[in-house]
Amino acid sequence: MERRDFIKKSMGTALAIGALSNVSATGIQGFYDITGSENFKELKLHRFDGIEFTSVKLNYPRPVGLNAIRGPHGSGPTDTVVTLKTDRGASGWGLMRTNTQQSKAAFEAMKGKPITDFFTVEKGVFNDTAKSFDIALHDLAGQIFKKPVYQLLGPNKPFVAPCYSGMIYFDDLDQPTEKAGFDKILEECQYDYNYGYRQLKVKIGRGNKYYQGEKGLKRDIDITKLIHKSFPDCDILVDGNDGFNVKGIIEYLKGIGDLPLFWLEEPFAETVEDYKILREFTKTNSRIKHYADGEANTNIDLVYQLGDQKLIDVCLADIIGYGFTPWLYLMPVLKNKKLLASPHNWGSQLKTFYTIQLVGALGNTPTIEGVTCTSDDVDFGDYKLVNGKYTPSNAPGFGLKLIKKNV
Repeated sequence: MERRDFIKKSMGTALAIGALSNVSATGIQGFYDITGSENFKELKLHRFDGIEFTSVKLNYPRPVGLNAIRGPHGSGPTDTVVTLKTDRGASGWGLMRTNTQQSKAAFEAMKGKPITDFFTVEKGVFNDTAKSFDIALHDLAGQIFKKPVYQLLGPNKPFVAPCYSGMIYFDDLDQPTEKAGFDKILEECQYDYNYGYRQLKVKIGRGNKYYQGEKGLKRDIDITKLIHKSFPDCDILVDGNDGFNVKGIIEYLKGIGDLPLFWLEEPFAETVEDYKILREFTKTNSRIKHYADGEANTNIDLVYQLGDQKLIDVCLADIIGYGFTPWLYLMPVLKNKKLLASPHNWGSQLKTFYTIQLVGALGNTPTIEGVTCTSDDVDFGDYKLVNGKYTPSNAPGFGLKLIKKNV
């Protein structure tokens, strides 16, 4: 699907026309004939020649526990990644948007054909056959042109955004006493602070599944206040994972009083009606800088409705589930609507790195979701988190290397 078609289908013709004025500023130039460009000529020389699948293990610095709707999140994912190879010796790799079997079948239709039948720097992935390889193709182009992805998309100097720790879950609930639970949360916050984060996202919604009555709400309030008091130079973000109703989240906000929140994320399953009630309350009763939604069961049309009515201001669609190329089309429309973007990255630090490159090119992001990991299978390169901001790698592609070679 061509980018023009994607925008028309997703946003409507009127919005698409409005978005075009922002395209050149973001470096996305897929709206004219690019077959004579040097980028196109170089990519056309490369034909798909091979594919490999590799299992890589990523490790969280600690086991991650419960949130408002899900059980323990474990110690880190084992991901299958794909490497694409060309007949001229180039290769690029990354997470896939479909499973291995579907990706194998797609590659059979691509083998022996030029990259430009499916992907160009200017358009991204424009043929649905190759949609699973969105990340790998951007990495491959970076390797061929010896540029980081953010430079492929436009700017020579990246936009550098803040990055928050997204790993403050309900790990207090596994402890023998309330005090031990609070100490556990502070220990985790301290680790993240020492790692370089200056924003901490705190999961809330303990009353949804784990406590009866007011006990869960009180624990949410007490932990939020404790983190704010203990880390006064950090922004606090809270995430309800749709575990509240509108009355419950208002009670939580009453409980934390004038404590400032950098953002409130997914307090309840989003509707225009409930957000209107919440925002009416927060006009005079809270200090929330951003309202972020659209991660779970992403509905971009609903995100637009909420944004148009000034009920939310940050879109959270997943960087892999929604797609890297679709995000490149979505961003100009969000800018046009004066909405910000923070792609959802939870699960893998690879996703964090992909988003850092996206944001490095396009900006328009108040903060990036950080998922701290180590790995014996992947070299994370020269990404740097200093005083809460992540600088993207300047190495070709996404700046990540596979260490594990076996398939």
